[in-house]
Amino acid sequence: MLQANQSTCALFVGTWVRDDTYPMYQSPECPIIDSEFNCQMNGRPDSDYLKYRWQPLNCQLPRFNGLEFLVKMKGKTVMFVGDSLGLNQWESLICMIHAAAPRTRTHMTRGDPLSTFKFLVSLRLDYGISVSFYRAPYLVDIDVVHGKRVLKLEDISGNGKSWLNADVLSFNTGHWWSHEGSLQGWDYMESMGTYYQDMDRLVALEKGLRTWANWVDNNIDRSKTRVFFQSISPTHYKLPSIMTDSTMFLNDIGSPSEWSAGSTSSTAKNCYGETAPMSGTTYPGAYPDQMRVVDAVIRDMHSPAYLLDITMLSELRKDGHPSIYSGDLNPKQKANPDRSADCSHWCLPGLPDTWNQLLYTALFY
Repeated sequence: MLQANQSTCALFVGTWVRDDTYPMYQSPECPIIDSEFNCQMNGRPDSDYLKYRWQPLNCQLPRFNGLEFLVKMKGKTVMFVGDSLGLNQWESLICMIHAAAPRTRTHMTRGDPLSTFKFLVSLRLDYGISVSFYRAPYLVDIDVVHGKRVLKLEDISGNGKSWLNADVLSFNTGHWWSHEGSLQGWDYMESMGTYYQDMDRLVALEKGLRTWANWVDNNIDRSKTRVFFQSISPTHYKLPSIMTDSTMFLNDIGSPSEWSAGSTSSTAKNCYGETAPMSGTTYPGAYPDQMRVVDAVIRDMHSPAYLLDITMLSELRKDGHPSIYSGDLNPKQKANPDRSADCSHWCLPGLPDTWNQLLYTALFY
């Protein structure tokens, strides 16, 4: 096997191939999957979307080994930080480990912003692994000033103090930066002491990401902590359209226009009814502008984070979203997929399992 950290192994360039040994777990066997991601439980009639694995062009991706993960990460903490795509991936990793060691004693605490699932003891083996999710959709802090939510583009200390002791940190952000109106998570932005009612969202994203990058460079001992940044997870909404269903206000589902420039698959129809991956080994359209921002910020870091570049391989999985098979939708909403389908999050089992397989490869190979 070509090692993941060698330039000869392009982990993130490849194609989806059918493999009937997948998925790596079944949803009824996993104790943590939220209803919004549990597509099979919510009546999704097809299952072929579960039977695909990612095949890099010039190397073999190792199959995830949950027991190996438990042994190698004994006594350590893995923390996902970001929005609900991070939650999606957090639940996926727990399911993948649990499937390999279902008799392991576990303990879970769920809260906001921090939730933690611990794998404790199995057959006299003391693992002591914590897998955590810290909800911070913008990574940078939001403070309430005179009753208004202020997104502080140069301040991350409030959130960051909770990340200091993790052994593996995986960050993501992106979707919330484009939300507008009732979906917007702030009332004002603050930059360099000036308050703004709005600004160019790519400019704001870059300011926030540079704050994050500086914090990582100045606060994380890279000899002890592995730092990853997960690239933008694509959406597959029909354009133009307007979503007004209540589910959009309850969850950080992406708006139809969210980071869609250059995503050709977003202009024809949404993800409803899709049952198989798109073919191809290149990004179908112009590479998204927000990923150019991510690339530039990480390149400028003193010690760059490992970029888990899942954007292209995820763009090809229009079939992997919950669509109308999300537990957050009522019957009326399910009957109107053009307005209600969730084409932002991902089914579990499903695509986030591949994200974690790539994380596993980057950690151990």
